[in-house]
Amino acid sequence: MSLGEQFATLCILALPIASVAWTVTHEEVFREPREWCQRHSQTCRRLYQRKFFYLFTCEYCFSHYITIIFLLVTRFRMLYEDWRGYLVSGFALVWIANIYMNIYSRVRLDIKRERVEIAATEQNLNSSDS
Repeated sequence: MSLGEQFATLCILALPIASVAWTVTHEEVFREPREWCQRHSQTCRRLYQRKFFYLFTCEYCFSHYITIIFLLVTRFRMLYEDWRGYLVSGFALVWIANIYMNIYSRVRLDIKRERVEIAATEQNLNSSDS
């Protein structure tokens, strides 16, 4: 696979990784299990138990595990054909996926801010009409 094809694959594979990691760690559909994991990450006696449950609440941490699953399924390697290719592609996928999640988070924040501003403007217009 050429370097250009590897880069394109990297950018494309990072999208579903980011999507899964974001959905599990932020969206409403997984709120109850995430809250349960959050409680356990704070109350379990053993360090490894707290860290295990924490990984389901942190998009950065969780993206590493999703990346490992995607690497097992796709066998995607970058730059090297041996185990080093998996290592490079794993960290590159996590990095690109987290860039995607940061962009998505910023866009959502901007949209929410605009909605609040619009609602406040509408409320001011309605109160001035009365």
